[in-house]
Amino acid sequence: MTRHARNCTAGAVYTYHEKKKDNKACGYGTLQSRIGKDSVKDFDCCCLTLQPCRYPVITPDGYLYDKEAILEYIIHQKKEIARRTKEYEKDQKKEADRLTELAKAEEESRAQKFMETEKSIVTKPIASTSSSDDSTSSISNVTNGREKVLPSFWIPALTPAADKIKMKKPDKTVLCPMSGKPIKAKDLIPIQFTEVKDPDEKKALIARKVRYMCAVTHDVLSNSLPTAVLRTSGNVVTMECVEKLIRKDMIDPTNGKALKEEDIILLQRGGTGYASTNEKLDAKVKKPVMMA
Repeated sequence: MTRHARNCTAGAVYTYHEKKKDNKACGYGTLQSRIGKDSVKDFDCCCLTLQPCRYPVITPDGYLYDKEAILEYIIHQKKEIARRTKEYEKDQKKEADRLTELAKAEEESRAQKFMETEKSIVTKPIASTSSSDDSTSSISNVTNGREKVLPSFWIPALTPAADKIKMKKPDKTVLCPMSGKPIKAKDLIPIQFTEVKDPDEKKALIARKVRYMCAVTHDVLSNSLPTAVLRTSGNVVTMECVEKLIRKDMIDPTNGKALKEEDIILLQRGGTGYASTNEKLDAKVKKPVMMA
């Protein structure tokens, strides 16, 4: 009797665990793994560059960007929209010219048909029904100009062509790369992080593991700690500080200004390229299946 273990290879049955192990080693089947900490963006990094922000700004939805990166993105999108709009207008002009040519050709066809009808009014001798005429007529489907109607894959001029896909009018709205909502440069809110002051720390700010803290409670900020931005001052505080201190009188503790509910913006924490933070962190890669 064989030993009951996943790595046992003395059994007569090719078990599920053996097959899964072989698939992982050979690169077959669906490979699934949980994204590690190294694949998750830090809370103070730009959503575009994935690097710590020099001039951090956030959108009204709480997504953090470096000001230089997001402005460059907006300018690039506007140029791309202008290019697509120009192509759309050019395509529309071609379509208008084509319709004009079709209308002109249809008008000429009607005039030609009218002239043929006028000529047929003139009396003509009745066609003979003798067998000699039947011998000259053909039953071929490519005579009398009918070869232009039938498609042919051997003659380029008669090859059927696919209908041209009509271009849609491009939307002139620039969308946020993270939320997909409209974004404007004037809606960006500059923020400031409160740096942790440690006299014994000799490393540069970008090389530190602990860089910033809450502007009110001085709690260390991290991806695991929900944070918010106060629009009136741009300071970053923890949600615990918001719930226990700020929501009582709705006053910004850093400058004494009155706050509204929309002035407290939840800062979106570091996510991955696969999904949002703490949700669907399992990555899957589908590959050819190895048959047992």
